[in-house]
Amino acid sequence: MTVSIRPAAPEEASSLSDLALRSKAHWGYDAEFLESCREELTLTDAELDIRRTTVAERDGSVVGFTTLEGEPPQGVLGMMFVDPDAIGQGIGRLLFSHAVETARASGFTRFTIDADPNAEPFYQAMGGILASRVPSGSIPGRTLAQYLLEVSR
Repeated sequence: MTVSIRPAAPEEASSLSDLALRSKAHWGYDAEFLESCREELTLTDAELDIRRTTVAERDGSVVGFTTLEGEPPQGVLGMMFVDPDAIGQGIGRLLFSHAVETARASGFTRFTIDADPNAEPFYQAMGGILASRVPSGSIPGRTLAQYLLEVSR
């Protein structure tokens, strides 16, 4: 089963938004929490290209996606989600590596990642350095660890 990485198609925004919510729910968050995150985790067809959205596809099904946002030299890994059925199968590592390659090719020297607590070990393993804590975009009073990744040229 080969996984390929490709740009998101304009009509995929709704299914990617659903994937993001399913992935977030995998970590045991309740319905109220997920509803609070819905707006922040919703993509529109028009923003897929602007947010440099890429998807991981296996056997014709999307199993994950990322967005790499901002303008060089510093960007943001805005979203990175893997379908719950594919977590632990290397999809995240593949998507992250692709995001780093894309960042480098696009002229970024670094990017930040606001990490869900459940994702922190992954971003640490990928070389992210804890830089600060930032407010959640969805939950008032909640903070997230912000990681910095230097992108060597």
